Amino acid sequence: MALTRRAMLASLAGAGHAAGQTVKSSGQATIGFKADTMPQRSECGIGALMPWADVLWAVTYNSHKKGTGYGLGLYAISENLDAQRLHVHDGTHANRLIHRESNQCFIGPYVIDAKGNWKHIPALDNYRLTSTMRHLTDGANRIYYQGMEGEFIEMDVSDHKPRVLTDLVKEMKLAARPHFKGGYTAQGRVVVANNGFYAFGEDQAGLFEYDGKAWKKLSGKPHMDVAARQDMGAVLFATGWDEASVLLWALVKGEWQRYRLPKATQAMSHAWQTEWMRIREVETEHYLMDIQGMFYELQPLAFENRIWGVKPVCQHLRIIPDFCAFRGLFAVGGNQTTPNRDNNALSGQPQSGLWFGKTDDLWSWGKPQGWGGPYWKTAVRKGAPSDPFLLTGFVHKMLHITTDKAAVFDVEIDFMGNGTWHKYEQVKVGAEGYGKHLFPDAFSAQWVRLTAQNDCTATAMFYFV
Repeated sequence: MALTRRAMLASLAGAGHAAGQTVKSSGQATIGFKADTMPQRSECGIGALMPWADVLWAVTYNSHKKGTGYGLGLYAISENLDAQRLHVHDGTHANRLIHRESNQCFIGPYVIDAKGNWKHIPALDNYRLTSTMRHLTDGANRIYYQGMEGEFIEMDVSDHKPRVLTDLVKEMKLAARPHFKGGYTAQGRVVVANNGFYAFGEDQAGLFEYDGKAWKKLSGKPHMDVAARQDMGAVLFATGWDEASVLLWALVKGEWQRYRLPKATQAMSHAWQTEWMRIREVETEHYLMDIQGMFYELQPLAFENRIWGVKPVCQHLRIIPDFCAFRGLFAVGGNQTTPNRDNNALSGQPQSGLWFGKTDDLWSWGKPQGWGGPYWKTAVRKGAPSDPFLLTGFVHKMLHITTDKAAVFDVEIDFMGNGTWHKYEQVKVGAEGYGKHLFPDAFSAQWVRLTAQNDCTATAMFYFV
């Protein structure tokens, strides 16, 4: 099924075809989307947004596979912010990619050419598509898809016939239910994230990389998004979390580095609560990163082979499956309260909102606050430094440490952000097993880390308010 751009714009101008009411005020606007009340109520999350061929494209998603929710589909939003549903797919999709050689946009189970002509690919309907990536060896002619259940799929951009290359659940021997999310191709490898985290302490989610020959497991903890530019060093970023904190991985010149950031909420830890926390470029060559209820500025380059420019912007409770720039506005998708197959008996029709504002509006959201640290009941070895933990952008800072025996920790700081470490303080934990340090309000540095002077089992958490 296809629709030309001219016919689509004509339908956008027609009466009675809007997808939802558009409300505009004070330089901001919202568009409401909905799914069907019957026969089964699910979700209406806005899974992916892509400006392309003079309109903003969007796909909405339900809570599980095709047939568990109704009234989802592909939408086109005009420059006047009028929305039109073009096709119903009733699936769970949150993928998007521009394929530069063929000038095609791949979003959900659809392909859209540069003139706005769109095509549905029915062979993709039975997969929950979470990311679309460039191909490693034939980028001009093929692409990859990642399915939520672990299907790694290849498709020719001309014939649009997908085929499954790998079942990552079997390949990686995952014992827990998979919940794959982001994926990206850079530096000669594909990296995909699985946030299937259903019980505290699980180690069956993961971050995986593929060099075109074999898959490798980098982590068993839940991971969310993967992003990179194709230039500027092609630094590849991946987000995730464990019991202690947010995880930020960075691939710099073929070598992985790992950093830690605070969590702003515990309300996004379970796999189902995480829709979808992205890394996106919303101003030219500038990244925003959303993870565990906090937006951060993120520098897409590495300087001196280190990650600089990570800075908290705001905290929030909004579920944000995707965000992008459109006509000079900052477009933020949502997944507002929905029945979710009537597991929430106090909600009726599946619905969500697409919010338009300015990028700088984020600074008027919640003040950056959070907690986290390098250790959570961790076996710590003498002289082994912890992962770097973010220390900038917060007003009040405190460190708590508990251990199973008396211990001494050196607190080191990297105020330049280039991996140059300086001893700042020493925290002694007595036989009672607890120690603390309160940082002066004026004190800040890019990163902080801990180094134990003796073996112990430790939990170390920074609290920022």
